Amino acid sequence: MKRLTQKDRIIKWLEDYGSITSWDAYRELGITQLGARVFELKELGYKFSKETVCTKNRYGYPTHYDIYRLRGEE
Repeated sequence: MKRLTQKDRIIKWLEDYGSITSWDAYRELGITQLGARVFELKELGYKFSKETVCTKNRYGYPTHYDIYRLRGEE
């Protein structure tokens, strides 16, 4: 049985759940550099949309994070 790569796991997650954040990637898939893997997937021909969410952290300070979706899955 072939071992899934980080890129394989990201694509599977997106197919199953529709979107992914860096926290999802770290917590659920053990991937710490989601942006780098998305870049590599783009080079392989995958198309993504990216939404930046601005919110406040648990201390009330402004923060932001990106939500990636496969294009067509928005």
